[in-house]
Amino acid sequence: MAQRRSEPDVTVLVIACCALEPERVGELAVLPASGSSQILGRGGDGDEPRVRFFRPRPGQLEAAAALASPGLSRRQLEVRTGPGGVEVRRVGQCPMRVNGVECDSAFIQPGDTLRFRQELVLLCARRAARLAPLRHFDLAAAGRFGEADVAGILGESPSVWALRERIAFAAKASAHVLLVGESGTGKELAARAVHRFSARAGRPLVARNAATLPSGLIDAELFGNVRNYPNPGMTDRPGIIGQADGGFLFLDEIGELPAEMQSHLLRVLDAGGEYQRLGEANARRSDFRLLAATNRDPAELKHDLVARLTVRVEMPPLSERPEDIPLLMRHLILRASEKSPEVAARFVERRGEGAASVRVDTQLVDELLRRDYPGNTRELEGILWEAMGSSDGDILVGSGAAGSGPRASEPAPARSQHSSSRPRNPDPSEDEIRQALARENGNVARAANALGLSSRYALYRLMAKLGIEGETGD
Repeated sequence: MAQRRSEPDVTVLVIACCALEPERVGELAVLPASGSSQILGRGGDGDEPRVRFFRPRPGQLEAAAALASPGLSRRQLEVRTGPGGVEVRRVGQCPMRVNGVECDSAFIQPGDTLRFRQELVLLCARRAARLAPLRHFDLAAAGRFGEADVAGILGESPSVWALRERIAFAAKASAHVLLVGESGTGKELAARAVHRFSARAGRPLVARNAATLPSGLIDAELFGNVRNYPNPGMTDRPGIIGQADGGFLFLDEIGELPAEMQSHLLRVLDAGGEYQRLGEANARRSDFRLLAATNRDPAELKHDLVARLTVRVEMPPLSERPEDIPLLMRHLILRASEKSPEVAARFVERRGEGAASVRVDTQLVDELLRRDYPGNTRELEGILWEAMGSSDGDILVGSGAAGSGPRASEPAPARSQHSSSRPRNPDPSEDEIRQALARENGNVARAANALGLSSRYALYRLMAKLGIEGETGD
């Protein structure tokens, strides 16, 4: 279920770090139409057209104040949109780095970064500036801009707002749910959000990792057993399906269940929820909803099991939501400071009754924006822990791991009077996708690899966007 959009994607600059005004992280500026230019800098006065920042939320576009960073000039940067990218030219005193390389002018594209000393980091992105009003998610549950919602989900990108919509829809539905996404994208968090927003929120959520169910005892774990059956000495147990009666059963990594055991779930997932404990003659019923999660291609699951998981929630990877990385950084550091204050509290600043902010070196933010994350949020968290361990002062700086990713290890300069831009691979065309699928006999994972995409989920989204039929994961 895709989120409705009222406007097409546009090129934007997103505030990724603002030392003097940390609460502004996540704000964006829509860049001018092709051929026209604007000035970005401190303050908002002057007769020239100026870059202005906004806080976009579904159905809302709140104007933000002008930048107040004293280290920026009032006329710091000239921005001109052109075919395929944006020309930027430094006109103020503060030096500029594009993708980590100092220059006075450059041609940037989505994914590139601009850094002005310790004052400001901007990310160039391509996204919808205005998000359509929501159908299912209650905006009041989102909390303040840039912070986690009541279910703990964090992000202001269109991908995360679409995720909230899918979760809210799944919560209201009566069907079983399949959560699909790469490792580290937060499938368990999404499952708990479905439970929280549902009419069953006051009932149990029983969670188990299917990969940890003991071989030979999976039926007993799922359905329960009477005492001494199937083996002497076994205790009487209700089974996790019985425990979930009236609520939800969350089975993580359901793809790790052997195919024959997946078949054992089919009857209980049908209407009525009928099942039998091992060694018991009478049938029981459990009124539960199954939340199943996997990082595998859904086509690898038993097809008749997938057919019963009729609502699907797809988790976006970090590669689809880079503008959320600075927000996640702040959230993870604040959480670390609460759980391990002796390690992380020195990087946190609290100003009166206002929200806490984190002290992070702009170079680290710049590097992490240009890094790939195969492990998604879990990998980002690991990098931050390494940085906390290697930082000597009260500002979080980069460790060896921070720049070890394939994008950040050798920051390439942008096109300028001194250097040339790093190459970028555009999305494959519809013909290229169809040809790749045909060569791979419809195998989405292999076709994605052949096309050079980051994952099969990236191909699913392109297929849905282009109207290519197949297992798109929607």
